[in-house]
Amino acid sequence: MGAQLRTAAESEAKVALARNKLVLEQAKAVGLLGTAKNTRLSGRVSSELIEAAKKRAHVTSDTELLELALSRLALEDDFGARLVGRKGSISADLDLEV
Repeated sequence: MGAQLRTAAESEAKVALARNKLVLEQAKAVGLLGTAKNTRLSGRVSSELIEAAKKRAHVTSDTELLELALSRLALEDDFGARLVGRKGSISADLDLEV
């Protein structure tokens, strides 16, 4: 059982790291991340929130966490909102059987 949990945790970590890499690469590709770090961000949040977010994202530094979180937010698509907005747009009598 311990080996299965370790394997699952390792798999989760690999997926998270791959996802993080893709998000940061996409943010770089659209010009959101680059060599210049010219803005300082400051705020007060609970240490529990920071630690939980770092654990979930599999990052260790506050800077990594902020870059990843802000990149995800900036790149987020509006698929969910568009999908919900289409509710009722297909006629109820339309035959969807194939």
